[in-house]
Amino acid sequence: MKRILIGSLLAITSLSALAEAPGGPNCGWGNMLFEGERGLPSHFIASTTNGTSGNATFGMTSGTNGCSTDGALTYGGKSLLAINGMLDELSEDMAKGEGEALTTYAVLLGVAEQDRAHFAAVTHSHFSEIFSSADITGEQMHAATLAVIKRDSRLAKYAQPV
Repeated sequence: MKRILIGSLLAITSLSALAEAPGGPNCGWGNMLFEGERGLPSHFIASTTNGTSGNATFGMTSGTNGCSTDGALTYGGKSLLAINGMLDELSEDMAKGEGEALTTYAVLLGVAEQDRAHFAAVTHSHFSEIFSSADITGEQMHAATLAVIKRDSRLAKYAQPV
């Protein structure tokens, strides 16, 4: 259980780290202080400066510090499921109709606790549709899962892309 929770936390953290910076790529004092610098150390310190002082948040709400909320956030990294190596465990749990990886996936999708058993049953009964091949990617599996739960009246409200 700890391994899954840690993997999920790392995946969520990496999602925020790889997305365009909130407020834009030029937002915050950290970006101002390290303007023109390259490499992980500079980016890390700039990000830490922006995150710990709250200046990027202030800049987004006031329109200062080089911040703007006009642009759309983007993500160019790997699937959340591919990042934390959860796909194999998830396929096993879905085939069984229960398990920690399946519960974690339900939580990540925002499935309420009272609907998780139903989610497990529905994904179990549609296992061959969700895992349509042995070399399926996390993105393909996720899209197939969303398609399956979108057709279920109780689960359709959770069929939003993560």
